[in-house]
Amino acid sequence: MARGKVSKADVGHARKLGLDPDRLLRIREVIEADATQGLYDGAVFIVARHGEIVLHEAVGHTDLAKKRAARKDDVFFIMSLTKQMTTVRVLMDIEAGKFTLTTPIREILPEFGIKGKQNITVGHVLTHRTGLNTEIPFTLPVDKLGNIEAVVACLSNERVLFMPGTIVTYNPTTAHALVAAMVQRLDAKKRSFRRILAEDVFAPLGMKDTALGLPDRLKKRLVPVVVRDKTRGIFDPDLIEALNYIAAEDTEMPSGGGVSTAHDVFLFAEMLRRGGELNGRRLLSPETVILATTNQTGDQPNHLMDYMREMYGWPEIPAFLGLTFFLRGEGVFPTPLGINTSPDTFAGLGAGSTMFWVDPERDLTYVFLSAGLMEEGKSFLRHQRLSDMVVAAVVD
Repeated sequence: MARGKVSKADVGHARKLGLDPDRLLRIREVIEADATQGLYDGAVFIVARHGEIVLHEAVGHTDLAKKRAARKDDVFFIMSLTKQMTTVRVLMDIEAGKFTLTTPIREILPEFGIKGKQNITVGHVLTHRTGLNTEIPFTLPVDKLGNIEAVVACLSNERVLFMPGTIVTYNPTTAHALVAAMVQRLDAKKRSFRRILAEDVFAPLGMKDTALGLPDRLKKRLVPVVVRDKTRGIFDPDLIEALNYIAAEDTEMPSGGGVSTAHDVFLFAEMLRRGGELNGRRLLSPETVILATTNQTGDQPNHLMDYMREMYGWPEIPAFLGLTFFLRGEGVFPTPLGINTSPDTFAGLGAGSTMFWVDPERDLTYVFLSAGLMEEGKSFLRHQRLSDMVVAAVVD
């Protein structure tokens, strides 16, 4: 494989920020090799330090069927990175005094308070300890996944499976609709949740190519969802690829229905790195960001990962969850955040494809959006390998 090159200006910028330009180039080369092997189709990624982007690359293809080369401005389904964006807006309401982490959901959504769910709180949702079924409710048609009120109605009719707060089981698709509905019902302007996110989070941060749902203006740059690895894991491949058909302008999936670009995700991460503020617009206080990115689940394992442990022979691993944010924590075990990131590193992670993380100790930020989804366990190991390469480029 031909080795890439960087300009003298880029080399100087990287070295000024304490990064080795040759080690940064190795990241691109590994992604190119992965795409050549067919592990996934391509990716757009960013490495930044002290808030300055030093590497923003598009590699491989983002629509392999049409032989469309990856572009830096490609628009991806960001999957569960949507959860972190939803959570920021929920935390904004907490800071505004509308409710607290210990507020029972039923206080705002009265219909929810039946079948043992009376004491499920906002904090339980944000730490994935509701005790609810983690799968899509049996009574919810797939084409209603993007309707917040329909999801709330189905969840309200579900019974609790475990005592709230006792078990950590990551809820991939529906639980964040509960807190989104709370924000929506308390909104003085009676806005849809997609509009609330657009006006209160995306616009202030300059995230011009980000939306909940799929606006017409972004469709030409959209990366189609293709499951490249058909191994059965957390998600049914057909369900994931259904995003291509159910996503529309008015689709609202607060758990995983956002679209964005790598640069917009970087802006979101940058706001968090800076303690809740970007370009003079403050969304959260520094203390709230610290709370959201501090371990809230102790040593409890994430039971959604039990299937991965069984498939791959992994040990039991602490969930290391903050308020929706994934954390590195301590120990040597498979982790998409990489073995060498600092313990306080926090992240968002999306089904078999997307992630971002911020390492506060090194003041290092990484964004990775890929085309051609992998099975979640294999994607964990892919992310781990690349994350460690990013850290290895830090030499000062």
